[in-house]
Amino acid sequence: MITTHVLDTSRGKPAAGMAVRLERLISGEWSPIGQGTTDDDGRLRTLTAGDVEKGTYRLTFETGTPFYPQVSIIFNVADGAQHYHVPLLLSPWGYSTYRGS
Repeated sequence: MITTHVLDTSRGKPAAGMAVRLERLISGEWSPIGQGTTDDDGRLRTLTAGDVEKGTYRLTFETGTPFYPQVSIIFNVADGAQHYHVPLLLSPWGYSTYRGS
């Protein structure tokens, strides 16, 4: 399972209503896996259901900020039975991410 959470660190609040897209790299091409919009708590739990395949994935966040209008995070899934939670901490002038739990 792959989930995400977006926190607007400049406001100290969740980023609600942000569009997010999940893709998987297959034979050198990005293939859509899931998409959605963050809820009032900045979370998106519906990108995948259950196990996912091993491989390289890309989360793309439509941030809408003037400097970073879009943020993409590319990561590897080694064990598809695990839960991969990939949060985004966002401010107008920077962002960071980590593997959450």
